[in-house]
Amino acid sequence: MRIGELAAKAGVSVRALRYYEEQNLLASVRSPSGQRQYPDSALDRVRLIQQLYAAGLPSKTIVELLPCVETGESTPALLDRLSAERDRIAKQIDSLVNTRDRLERIITEATKAMDVGHRCPGWVGPPPP
Repeated sequence: MRIGELAAKAGVSVRALRYYEEQNLLASVRSPSGQRQYPDSALDRVRLIQQLYAAGLPSKTIVELLPCVETGESTPALLDRLSAERDRIAKQIDSLVNTRDRLERIITEATKAMDVGHRCPGWVGPPPP
C-alpha cells in the first residue's frame, strides 16, 4: 500500500511514517516512480509503534525490541530493559488509577453537597442554586 493509504488506515500523518523510516522503525520499498510501498503487515507495525510511543518508550528502545517481536529472539540485556519498561508502565497505571479514584471520590462528594445545597470543600464562588 502507498504511504497515504497506510497513514489513513493507521490514523497517523505521512510525516510520522517518514519519521519512522528515518528511525529504522518501518521500511518501505520504492516503486519505479519513486513512491513508497508498504506491505499489509506495516499497518500492525505502525499501530504497535504508536502504542509503544504512547507508553513512553523511546525510538531507540522500540528499534531494539522490534526484531524480538518479529522473530522471538532476544538478549538478556533487552529482556531486562523491556522488564524495566513494563514495570515503569505498571507504576504509571497504578498512579493513574489512584488519580481516577480520587477524582471519583471528589465528584461523588461534590454531587452529594450539591444535592443538599452545600458547597464542596475548596469550592470558590457562590453556592450552587
